Amino acid sequence: MIPPAAEAAARVERLRLARRVRFALVCACLLLVALAAFLASLTIGDIDVPVADVWAVLTGGGGPGPLVVGLCFGLSGAVFQALLRNPLASPDIIGVSAGASAAAVLTSMAFGLSGLALSGGALTGALAAGAAIYLLAWRGGVSGGRFVLIGIGVAAGLVSLRSYLMTRAEVTEAQNAFVWLAGSLNGRSWDQLWPLLGCAAALVPLTLAVSRSLTALQLGDEAAGGLGARVERGRLALLACATALVGVATAAAGPIGFVAFVSPPIARRLLPGQGAALVPSALTGAALVCAADFAAQHLLPDTQLPVGVVTSVVGAPYLLWLLARAGRAGRGG
Repeated sequence: MIPPAAEAAARVERLRLARRVRFALVCACLLLVALAAFLASLTIGDIDVPVADVWAVLTGGGGPGPLVVGLCFGLSGAVFQALLRNPLASPDIIGVSAGASAAAVLTSMAFGLSGLALSGGALTGALAAGAAIYLLAWRGGVSGGRFVLIGIGVAAGLVSLRSYLMTRAEVTEAQNAFVWLAGSLNGRSWDQLWPLLGCAAALVPLTLAVSRSLTALQLGDEAAGGLGARVERGRLALLACATALVGVATAAAGPIGFVAFVSPPIARRLLPGQGAALVPSALTGAALVCAADFAAQHLLPDTQLPVGVVTSVVGAPYLLWLLARAGRAGRGG
């Protein structure tokens, strides 16, 4: 007869194995969806390109931009939401993306810079905005709600600055900037993607490495400190990595709205009980951007929409639903 303790341990082990299998299957499916949408966007168009010729398309001017951009946004959003324990703590809502876009517009219009310099400007703007929000929200610690509210205020100021810069630009420059600010992957070349790929290759593994302290930090500062976690060092490292991911993705494709916002909740619903679900969130972001890019290319005949328009159609209703649900909860409903 099997002892009850041994039977319980075996049951727990089976549950862990089932979770690992589900995690691997969901990640594999998300990756396949992202790759399928990416290949479809390359092969289907005014002139259909056979799948066997996709490599030639890549080396001739396209690139894995949608995959990498979506991955960066999805991973960043998961870190922000898990660390601050707030579903509204998304970089495109709390001002980090606004900082990157404002700095990119300033770099392009005021100094006439592009390429690597533009990427550096966007990254600097994102880091500066993130640092400002953190310092303004610091009160012996960082509260998720306070961080979000201050971030929204900072975002409003940065959007105003960006609008002022747009009014000072030439008409053609302003028109190009408006397309970029909507979030666009149209016409991106390898010269524009190399900085993104290089930064992502460094930032994604670094973010996953420093996320080891994330589980403890989600318990609160006192509990995390009691478990031996270095609270401030871990929080700053995670925020810096997530902010940098937003900066490089925004520099490559513009501030594609709502990808960082909706990817983590989708991933957590696919994998309940998996905590922050960083890797699934990153893959969800990649799949979402690739699918949105395909829809943007083919939704309207003879018209290519900015990918940010499509992601906003998905993300805006979710934001309204989230705010409505929070309002009902606040009234006790």
